[in-house]
Amino acid sequence: MWTSGRMSNAKSWLGLGMSLYFWGLMDLTTTVLSGTPTPPGKLEAFLSDKPQSHSRTKRSWVWNQFFVLEEYTGTDPLYVGKLHSDMDRGDGSIKYILSGEGAGVVFTIDDTTGDIHAIQRLDREERAQYTLRAQALDRRTGRPMEPESEFIIKIQDINDNEPKFLDGPYVATVPEMSPVGTSVIQVTATDADDPTYGNSARVMYSILQGQPYFSVDSKTGVIRTALMNMDREAKEYYEVIIQAKDMGGQLGGLAGTTTVNITLSDVNDNPPRFPQKHYQMSVLESAPVSSTVGRVFAKDLDEGINAEMKYTIVDGDGADAFDINTDPHFQVGIITVKKPLSFETKKSYTLKVEGANPHLEMRFLNLGPFQDTTTVHISVEDVDEPPVFEPGSYFVEVPEDVAIGTTIQIISAKDPDVTNNSIRYSIDRSSDPGRFFYVDITTGALMTARPLDREEFSWHNITVLAMEMNNPSQVGSVPVTIKVLDVNDNAPKFPRFYEAFVCENAKAGQLIQTVSAVDQDDPRNGQHFYYSLAPEAANNPNFTVRDNQDNTARILTRRSGFRQQEQSVFYLPVLISDNGQPVLSSTGTLTIQVCSCDDNSHVLSCSPEAYMLPVRLSRGALIAILACIFVLLVLVLLILSMRRHRKQPYIIDDEENIHENIVRYDDEGGGEEDTEAFDIAAMWNPREAQAGGASKTRQDMLPEIESLSRYVPQTCAVNSTVHSYVLAKLYEADMDLWAAPFDSLQTYMFEGDGSVAGSLSSLQSATSDSEQSFDFLTDWGPRFRKLAELYGASEGPAPLW
Repeated sequence: MWTSGRMSNAKSWLGLGMSLYFWGLMDLTTTVLSGTPTPPGKLEAFLSDKPQSHSRTKRSWVWNQFFVLEEYTGTDPLYVGKLHSDMDRGDGSIKYILSGEGAGVVFTIDDTTGDIHAIQRLDREERAQYTLRAQALDRRTGRPMEPESEFIIKIQDINDNEPKFLDGPYVATVPEMSPVGTSVIQVTATDADDPTYGNSARVMYSILQGQPYFSVDSKTGVIRTALMNMDREAKEYYEVIIQAKDMGGQLGGLAGTTTVNITLSDVNDNPPRFPQKHYQMSVLESAPVSSTVGRVFAKDLDEGINAEMKYTIVDGDGADAFDINTDPHFQVGIITVKKPLSFETKKSYTLKVEGANPHLEMRFLNLGPFQDTTTVHISVEDVDEPPVFEPGSYFVEVPEDVAIGTTIQIISAKDPDVTNNSIRYSIDRSSDPGRFFYVDITTGALMTARPLDREEFSWHNITVLAMEMNNPSQVGSVPVTIKVLDVNDNAPKFPRFYEAFVCENAKAGQLIQTVSAVDQDDPRNGQHFYYSLAPEAANNPNFTVRDNQDNTARILTRRSGFRQQEQSVFYLPVLISDNGQPVLSSTGTLTIQVCSCDDNSHVLSCSPEAYMLPVRLSRGALIAILACIFVLLVLVLLILSMRRHRKQPYIIDDEENIHENIVRYDDEGGGEEDTEAFDIAAMWNPREAQAGGASKTRQDMLPEIESLSRYVPQTCAVNSTVHSYVLAKLYEADMDLWAAPFDSLQTYMFEGDGSVAGSLSSLQSATSDSEQSFDFLTDWGPRFRKLAELYGASEGPAPLW
């Protein structure tokens, strides 16, 4: 039989034996009821006193629960209990083995005596109990002496954990002016100790900081307001410290604290007030509509929606001239211009402005009224304004045959300022590029300056400007719309060239063509044309004209028997008249060809040469003619090619030519096509060049402006002046107003040795005031040797010129 016990237990061995038996019975009962298989020998141990029909094994294990206090702080291992088997004779032949949760790590057993010790510090909050298994073995054979079974070691709680606020710190909000007892927030503290053992986990709440404004329920942890009329504008934030203490709040209990940050939310308990009862503002009379004049502000100690304002103009003589709007971000009233102002009409205005809260709370109406008023004085400042036209636009109708210089409208403008400066009128030329109109500078009379043609421009939209004489920067404008009325000044005419045909077998009265006319005029009653034969063809025996009275006419034959051999083409003049005043007419000619037709009036031929055509050429003759033409073309191309490759001799000496060629560029920056330069021979001796024939010039293009030699002979070139040349070129350019300003390279006479003009260089000037040194020319090589001799330093005395 097994026994277990703890030497430190105060119970008697008798009581311990009963306890062991009781727990063993409970363990057995639980096992049977739950249907768990019973360990071998366990049931027999508790039923050993009942008679059996067969042999039974004596129960040797007596199981119990061991209890051990947590948080042991001693240096020696903590004794838990002892296991002993009645088979143990004390000779060490029994070996005790411990397995299960914490075996060998937390708990150890003496394999000889069965003493169990805890070798680590135990904490009930980490683990409340351990389930282990014990077994007795024969030390020599290792054979189990008893079946293995389980037992439990329970950790007994002590008050070693203080209450903790797991959700702290807390943040809460409560409206200002709340009644006493208004719930703010509930705080909860948790104690990790065993709530079923003593008062270790029984928590009580108290307030350490935050009185007399708030209180806390000691059992539930609900925080409530404790002071009436708490004003957010006086104090908005509160820091409350709550304590939770276990052991029911008794002395010796452990405590924990948390912080609750409480904010008073705003309510509309403060009416708005204007800090200024009078505002003085000014605005220019030229300020546009909707421009800002100034701002007013009513101060409200509340915030958010409770501080929103609405400003209105409730009185004053400026309610029609000004308006006020509320800025939703800054809650200020913005006064703006509602209509155009005039210093000359009214110089000042007075407004009575009201600012009110649109959102009110009924329980605070006794703190009102929740609106306030202020007075705003606005002065209008004078500015120099541009002239103003009366009316603001003009519409003029004028006939297109109006004479030049006729006044068609008087444009009137005035200076709105008190000074009433004189006005000068003009036309914005960008609106009248054709310069059809002119306005008198002083009277504003609008006149025609060119003939008007409705068919070219039926409408003219011009802008007339009015400028103050004393301040030209002040300019007013007015649009003038001019409609050109139609006058019957265009005769009707055929819209196209009419060409008809008549068959040789045509009969009298047969229709050969229907004609119509067009007229550029636009009479009010519409167009109507009248057709007849021209007076010179009134008695035409071949054709006649029938007016259809719908602006068209028919051309009919008067006889039959037309023949191509007699006359192949007839020209019929038709007189076309309109219905305008005065009546205008024109003569259009209808060309009628005589054609041969079949019986169904289908044209076969309209060429009279068909009857006189000679015998057709043979194919051989045509080939011979084409061959001759081909030979002639080859000869022409050969001659042109030889002329192009012919070389012309230079009219120069065999001396080294050190001059540069002059190259003409068509485009700015040069171009790749400039491959042929001017003949440099002409610059050596222009007389010999002229005597020897035409100088070689560029064959790929001609200069845009002809040379001056067209107007000035070569022999007189020396006496010509730059002025005469400029005049000639100016005249030539004036004759072609639309010439594009292309750049071109021109040859402006010749100069140098051998030229009839002589040298135009300044190298031979009589005197020179320049003190610049030209010694560097000697380093430039033989090409600049002459310049170095003329301008370089001289060792001898200066020559006399």
